[in-house]
Amino acid sequence: MQPTPYNGFTLDEWQQHYREHYRAAPETLFTTLHEVLTGLDAQDNAWIYRATVEQLNAQTEALLQRLEAQGGDLAAFPLFGVPFAVKDNIDVGGWPTSAACPAFTYQAERDAAVVANLRAKGAIVLGKTNLDQFATGLVGTRSPFGAVRNSFNPAYVSGGSSAGSASVVARGLVAFALGTDTAGSGRVPAGFNNIVGLKPTKGWLSNRGVVPACRLNDCVSVFALTVTDALTVAEAAGGYDAADAYSRRNPHTAPAMMPAAPRFAVPDSLAFFGDTQNQQAFAAALAQLKACGVTLETVDFSPFRALAEQLYQGPWVAERTVAVGALLDEQPEAMDPVVRGIIAGGKNYSACDAWRAEYLRAELAREINDALAPFDALVVPTSPTLRTLDEMAQEPVRFNSQFGTYTNFTNLADLSALALPASLREDGLPAGITLIAPAWHDAALAHFGRRWQQSLTLPLGATGRPLPPAYLTPPLPPTDGVVQVAVVGAHLTGMPLNHQLTTRRAVLLAQTTTAAHYRLFALPGTQPPKPGLVRDEGGSAITVELWAMPLARFGEFVAEIPAPLGIGTLELADGRRVKGFICEPAALNGAQEITSFGGWRNYLSSLSPSTAS
Repeated sequence: MQPTPYNGFTLDEWQQHYREHYRAAPETLFTTLHEVLTGLDAQDNAWIYRATVEQLNAQTEALLQRLEAQGGDLAAFPLFGVPFAVKDNIDVGGWPTSAACPAFTYQAERDAAVVANLRAKGAIVLGKTNLDQFATGLVGTRSPFGAVRNSFNPAYVSGGSSAGSASVVARGLVAFALGTDTAGSGRVPAGFNNIVGLKPTKGWLSNRGVVPACRLNDCVSVFALTVTDALTVAEAAGGYDAADAYSRRNPHTAPAMMPAAPRFAVPDSLAFFGDTQNQQAFAAALAQLKACGVTLETVDFSPFRALAEQLYQGPWVAERTVAVGALLDEQPEAMDPVVRGIIAGGKNYSACDAWRAEYLRAELAREINDALAPFDALVVPTSPTLRTLDEMAQEPVRFNSQFGTYTNFTNLADLSALALPASLREDGLPAGITLIAPAWHDAALAHFGRRWQQSLTLPLGATGRPLPPAYLTPPLPPTDGVVQVAVVGAHLTGMPLNHQLTTRRAVLLAQTTTAAHYRLFALPGTQPPKPGLVRDEGGSAITVELWAMPLARFGEFVAEIPAPLGIGTLELADGRRVKGFICEPAALNGAQEITSFGGWRNYLSSLSPSTAS
């Protein structure tokens, strides 16, 4: 099949397409989506189910009705008309869900929560994608619908279990796709196909309407060509769902972004299982990270490795047995032999084994999170190696296990992760890296990931298209739970109280100025010395630093501020209103006005060196 003009479109390009054409020709929505649908190859086994013309029309007509109800405002639908794919263990209402097992197939009564959220934002489901049966595997070959081949070299595996979703994104057939990730299924296929795989914090994206693999560790994941698109989709799909027992509310304790010069942990011992090209690619990635201003320090990887081994070599596999036990008991022949063997293994463990495994998981998870606490992220190879289809047929379990070396521990330890393209090896195959951080650090990972992606010269997936020149122009979606705070004196970078910001994971956004109607005073008798800022229409612009602070830490910060200072609302030079330091007027009696200096640093510099320090 010939590619359509929309192959490899990013979300920004889709939005621009409809802005330019929809107003003049409303039928553009129908014609565009029909062109995309008819451009799909009927023999492409990355798809298990494609939308019918009637299903496509029904979605389009429903979207137009909602658009009319919003007064025709395209901005009300940030994903207006954007086609996407759904892994076939996630329900789409009225469509079949198979989990890559024909005997298991059922008609979904309603959309999974994540699909419903995305359709509410205007996105259009194009089809359901192939997977390792019951999402059991990291290879993309354990499916009766056939092995999904690598989008760069068909002799190699695509990675799994979300094989089809990664493939259709890598080839630019859709703008994004949903996968699932229990042991790495939202990351390994991303690494093998040169795309972005966002493995969100557990409970951020609802699992209601998802065929469970391991309910305690399942995550709906997002594949996209760019980091910006992946986070935008996750923000649109996510949110607390009271109908999902494992859904969680964001506690708003995590940073919104990383500092300009982040500190990353690297495993102190790395295994590549003889894959020298992946080893060289990771070494090159570490050098590139240093060039991006990252400080790298080794960390003991033994607890990570020990926890990773628990997922398939211990009682945790019994969660999979619970999920599909009825089929295993009644129609075992209907299951892929390798999948059947793995899931049947769960019957070998007792309840006592399960509790012992949970105690060990908790101990290792605590050790891992403590080890990561001083760092902004852990960086690992997405996979240590990549195998051919023939090799996988010979060693299906061993090589699958190798693929999970740097992924299996993530959900057991309640971490967030972002798989990123890193390079194309000498043989033309992709190699990726993954950034891993504590729960709810998703936005911080994405902010750095965007910088990382811009620093490379890689094509988008397997499309051959370069990263758009205006990649950083569309901003990342606003992050809930962050307070922007303007500081003017002792909390500035390098000043005595700056630690009250940094210890609360606040991140410096910019140095800027207030609007031109503030006055600044040096307050007498304060330790350490502090200024007082007051609004006065006859004042001037005063230099401030703008910091982003997690919302849940803001109250602690305010509680430490002594009289006569407090927190109010400041107006910046560009008209924005943010939280910032204010001063009680009574405290200005006897204070020295220093407005003419334009800021606290300039005033301190005018003093003797001993005072300024």
